[in-house]
Amino acid sequence: MFRANCLSDRLPARLACSLVLFAVVAAGPAIADIRILAVGPMTGPYQALGKQIRSGVETAVDALNARGGIHGERISVDIEDDACKADAAVAAANRAVGRGDQLVVGHVCAETAIAAGAVYAANKLLAITPAVTANRYTDERGGPTLFRLAARDDAQAPAAGTFLAERFGGKRIAVLNDGSPYGKPLAEATRLAMNAAGKREARLDTFDPGAKEYNALADRLVADAIDVVFIGGDPGDIALILKALRARGSQAAVMGGDSLATSEFTGAAGDAANGTLLTFFTDWRQAPSAQDVSAALRTAGVEPQGYVLPAYAAVQLWAEARRTGGSADGEGLAATIAGATTPTVLGAIAFDGKGDAQIPGFAVYRWQDGLLVPETTP
Repeated sequence: MFRANCLSDRLPARLACSLVLFAVVAAGPAIADIRILAVGPMTGPYQALGKQIRSGVETAVDALNARGGIHGERISVDIEDDACKADAAVAAANRAVGRGDQLVVGHVCAETAIAAGAVYAANKLLAITPAVTANRYTDERGGPTLFRLAARDDAQAPAAGTFLAERFGGKRIAVLNDGSPYGKPLAEATRLAMNAAGKREARLDTFDPGAKEYNALADRLVADAIDVVFIGGDPGDIALILKALRARGSQAAVMGGDSLATSEFTGAAGDAANGTLLTFFTDWRQAPSAQDVSAALRTAGVEPQGYVLPAYAAVQLWAEARRTGGSADGEGLAATIAGATTPTVLGAIAFDGKGDAQIPGFAVYRWQDGLLVPETTP
């Protein structure tokens, strides 16, 4: 599919655009492509995540166009880089409205999704994020055209707490947090979920974030014969706690949240990272419904990890709504999506009244030799 950027300074792109425009003029009036937007951080530290969204959207559109598009109309993909900055996201959203894009797939960072979401909602533009987990994105939903095809943050703690209770029911478990807006609620919600599953903690403790060492904390955990430690906090701090435990001969299992799924943690923890447990997003590559698309993506040189398959599914939701709903406007499409259960690469997708997809959110993984390995359930 042709995707030359006519605003590019590169001569080949400008020449290609000129030739296309000449061909259109020479051929007479033509039906314009249906336009959709893939948006996210395409540069900067989170660019890998934005590019996953782009890959998923473009691959889904290629598949649709190979089957004749939507009602005989081809689809083209616009790309915007929001750099995970709210002002850039709002500017991108306004450009999408100006172009007449029918669908927006994207945003990785909560602040960008929420800022741009106000523009989408005001202009009744259908927008589906495959990545943003912040509860407030849908708790404070700007309008009915906004949907989330990702887990919510509050789904993480139940997954962790239930796992701890079932896997380590006979062990002494400590729950620690650093008092931060991320670490404290995660640890507390995990503790409550663990309690609800029938397991009480042996120790509840806090620590100050950003310390140079956590030897005293490790000493307390060892003295208390702790077998398992769940920690809500910064990955660098958790790495220091882990190394302090290992230096004292403790083989206590260490578990945390999605902050541990980062190179910051593995880099700081080194070999001690092996065996560390964490909650992270469901690996959609394992879904039976994703096997054919995953194979096609790999053949094309794209590993369907992260947000690739959810972005692909977002396009499928829109395409099915276009085919069956008889409406191209955002509100009509949103009503069709909200009222249906739609087959996608993620499986059958339905949404609740907030616009949250009813899908498995988090699973438990462990670090092993630099790789995240799915942990078998108890």
